[in-house]
Amino acid sequence: MTKNNKDVLKEIRTFFLSKDEQKAREYLNTLQPADIAEILEELERDEEHWLINLLDNETAALVINELEPDLGGELLGRLKEERAGEILEEMSSDDAADLLSELSDKDQNRYLDMLETEDQQDVRELMTYPEDSAGGLMTVEYVAIREDITAAMAIEVLRDTAPDAETVYYVYVINLLNQLVGVISLRELIIANPQSYIRDIMRRNVISVPVRMDQEEVARIVSKYDFLAVPVVDNDKALIGIITFDDVIDVIHEEATEDLYRLAGAAGEDEEDEEDEFFARIKSSLKARLPWLFITMLGGLISGQILSRFSGQISAVVALAFFIPLLTGMGGNVGTQSSTVTVRGIATGQIKIDDIYRVILREALVGLAIGAVLGLIVGIIASLWQNKPMLGVVVGLAMIGNMFTAATMGTIVPLFFRRVGIDPAVASAPFISTAIDITGLVIYSTLATILITHLL
Repeated sequence: MTKNNKDVLKEIRTFFLSKDEQKAREYLNTLQPADIAEILEELERDEEHWLINLLDNETAALVINELEPDLGGELLGRLKEERAGEILEEMSSDDAADLLSELSDKDQNRYLDMLETEDQQDVRELMTYPEDSAGGLMTVEYVAIREDITAAMAIEVLRDTAPDAETVYYVYVINLLNQLVGVISLRELIIANPQSYIRDIMRRNVISVPVRMDQEEVARIVSKYDFLAVPVVDNDKALIGIITFDDVIDVIHEEATEDLYRLAGAAGEDEEDEEDEFFARIKSSLKARLPWLFITMLGGLISGQILSRFSGQISAVVALAFFIPLLTGMGGNVGTQSSTVTVRGIATGQIKIDDIYRVILREALVGLAIGAVLGLIVGIIASLWQNKPMLGVVVGLAMIGNMFTAATMGTIVPLFFRRVGIDPAVASAPFISTAIDITGLVIYSTLATILITHLL
């Protein structure tokens, strides 16, 4: 918590102790819902209950939406049913669905019964879609107009429907079958000739997403075209909802965090979410980390086997052992760099199927260039340090070969995992670092074996 928020927390607790609700309300009116939510997370249970009851229904809905769903649901459950229902009514359908989907079936039904029939149907429908799909992100509160009406009539429709819509920057156009046929911006609609028909002034090349599309692909599309919202359609091209940019930002944050954890072979948020279940959290961590650590362990055993076969050369020329950590360490770094670039390119859509061979060639040449520079430097150092020019040649050539294979494998492995349907962020880092250690030692031991007579 920042220093400013600590001051806010102190003020809130002062109002709570003095029971000065009037001043507390005035103070809360100066804060944003996100700031109030952050304060709520620091309060005790009785303080939370007191504070949420000071807020009007609309603000309370915004604040609860900023909280983690489990905390929001818990807070809602401690309110009187009438107040809880009023707050739920103020929430957009997609936010209410996200909140209720985290609760038990019993609590879901209890809260759904508090909603009006139409809102209840909307929330139930949204809860049927997978959480990480376009349907799980969308809201059904949007503005749509028919293509066979005039601009003047469309503005009248907007006056009636816009107050309940999530956004009105884009007005979507449908036909008699509710199929999405076009889009028009609010600005274009306002300046259009009032007697013009919508079909004559709308843009027909509207970009939409299918309801089952993965949320990561949705985020990529919205980011690519800089949309404030994107329409969602079903298999019959019927408009069933929209996804707004604020939800896409949450997806981008969630996916980036997930990929970072997976690159490290950790469970990530699954580990953090079980703070109250100490042993469950340990179990989750073990389940997520052990498989990749087993791969690393197996790679270490193979590397040890290679070194045992290399022991004769090391015994004859002890200086060969001095450069093993350098070669394996540098190989791991280059491989990780290449895999990170590749995984990010896959995630952002910058790397496509047609680009695979070009990407592999580019990273291989980068690795070769890095190897040439570093190989020359370390080769000279090895020669001067041990006064053995041929040792410098062996170490330098091994560095070049290691950098080349590391960069190449760091690119090929994520692409391969993607091709076979495995998330490259999950498996790339542990697999690549292990494989590069093995290949690096093979290259080094092979060169040393071939040139051993010149090293003695």
